[in-house]
Order: sequence, then C-alpha cells, then structure tokens
Amino acid sequence: MKSHPSSGGPVAPDTLADLAAASRILAARGVVDGMGHVSLRHPAAPDRFLISRSMAPALVTPDDIVELDLNSEPCDPDAPGSFLERFIHGEIYRARPDVMSVVHSHSASVIPFGLSGPGMRAMYHNAAFLSCDVPVFDIREDFGTTDMLVCDCARGSSLAATLGERSVALMRAHGSVACGPTLRLAVFRAVYTEVNARIQHWTNALASGGDIAALSREEAELADVANTGAATRSWELWRAEVHDQTGW
Repeated sequence: MKSHPSSGGPVAPDTLADLAAASRILAARGVVDGMGHVSLRHPAAPDRFLISRSMAPALVTPDDIVELDLNSEPCDPDAPGSFLERFIHGEIYRARPDVMSVVHSHSASVIPFGLSGPGMRAMYHNAAFLSCDVPVFDIREDFGTTDMLVCDCARGSSLAATLGERSVALMRAHGSVACGPTLRLAVFRAVYTEVNARIQHWTNALASGGDIAALSREEAELADVANTGAATRSWELWRAEVHDQTGW
C-alpha cells in the first residue's frame, strides 16, 4: 500500500501483513470463502480504515491493502477498487469509535439464525461475547425490497444502528458482522461465532425442544474477560500458519 497526500499516512509493514493474514485466517477457518472481508481502522488516523482490494480473502497479500475514508471512498483516487459492501465497515467505524476492526462474512452455519428460530445464544465459554441478544439486521425494514447488499452509506448506517454496542449482528438472508477493539479480537469473534453456530445446531438437535443450558449473562461476562487475553493464543497459532505458507 502506497501513502497518498490525502491519506492517514504510512502504515507499518507488519500491520499490513497482519491484516492480509487475517483475511487468510478467516478463509482457513471456514468463516469466509470467495466472499467476505476484514478491515482495520487506520492506526494513526481514526477517520480512515484499511481493507483489501476486491478479491478472494484467501489470496490477499499486504500489497493488496487499500485505504478508505469513513465515506468508504479511496483516499488515493488511483487505488484499485475495494468491495461493494465496504460501507459496512465505514459506517460501523463512524458509529463506534471503540471499534478497531470489522469482519463481514456469509458463514453458512450462521445464516439460519438470522432467518428463524429463537436466535443465536452463547453455547460455550469461547463464545461468551454472544451472551447479549444478537440482533438481526433486516434490510427490508428501512429500504424495502433490495438486492440485500449494503452498498451505500445509508444502508451501512442502518446496519451499524442495529449492531449498536454489541460485538456481532446477523444479517437476514445474508450473513453477519463481527467487530472488536483489535484485529485479533475481531477475528477471534468471527471465528467463534461460526463455531458457536455449529454447536448450537447440534445442541438444538439433541435437545429436541427441551431446555438448553447456554451461558448466563453473568457467566458470559466472566468468561469474556478471560477470552480477551486468550484470543492472543489463537491468533499466534493462526498467524504462524499463514507465515509458514507465505513468509510474511
């Protein structure tokens, strides 16, 4: 990524490498496939964010990272185009100064919870961040019949409002978003949202309509404190795997 006069300034090579690695980690863990994306708020300019050009996440390299403003437009007019749904990221960053990283995915295990049923719950301690009610963004409520894509600031702002202060929001018939105060934690939450969804499917099948002893709010609050530190352990494993494959 080249710096541009209107940009937030140079970004450390390690930061670019970590963001590119995050894309590959999410692909390797089954959270994204050819679609989906992860971003990082610019470390030195909170009104900017970094995201790859429009490409499959598993192929992203540090050279593919571009810089956008909070209107989700490129700071460098000559930069390659990024994703159509880049507005998801820009509007969440605008609404949530505490968020430093955002993941958008179409994880097959997660999508059913945005379509029907009692909703997603925290099935185990690694998914403690799901203990609060996980909201569902239904694009029809503000925009009627659409192509389902969050492809402008208005739709992104509506999604950000649905997310509120939570870490995860589902998107009806579309996918989900996960966010965090660091890139590592956002990736951790995206991965374990997918894992939790699979566990909840299995649990629902075993329970056959009976009670499910998911985490209570109090248990989840305690577990989430521990997870915030433990997320580094997962990140170090996943990051090392990418390094072994790429050399960066």
